[in-house]
Amino acid sequence: MQEELRIYRLSPLAAPDDPNWQNAKYQGEIVVVARSSGDARVVAAEAELDFLEIDAKPAEGVTTDMASAFRSDKLLSVTEEGPAPAELKRGVIGGTVSVGNIISTQL
Repeated sequence: MQEELRIYRLSPLAAPDDPNWQNAKYQGEIVVVARSSGDARVVAAEAELDFLEIDAKPAEGVTTDMASAFRSDKLLSVTEEGPAPAELKRGVIGGTVSVGNIISTQL
């Protein structure tokens, strides 16, 4: 049985200079294929660089997934665009998700 995927657009609600972006990088609009609007936020967050993918881990087993701006309903809205064509798989299909979300604190 094939899962039913849909296309979702994550659009910024806050202006690029809004102070709510202080802990996250403004990334503009992203289009994803996902199972639901909540899953759309997860898909976008999973596309960002995570501490577990680089050598600079803050601690064992710590992930940055939950800290992603894509999970914030104050920063981004999610709009359903319609059903995804059968050949598309779950993931980001439009826009650019920055991998510069982890900033070194070393001088």
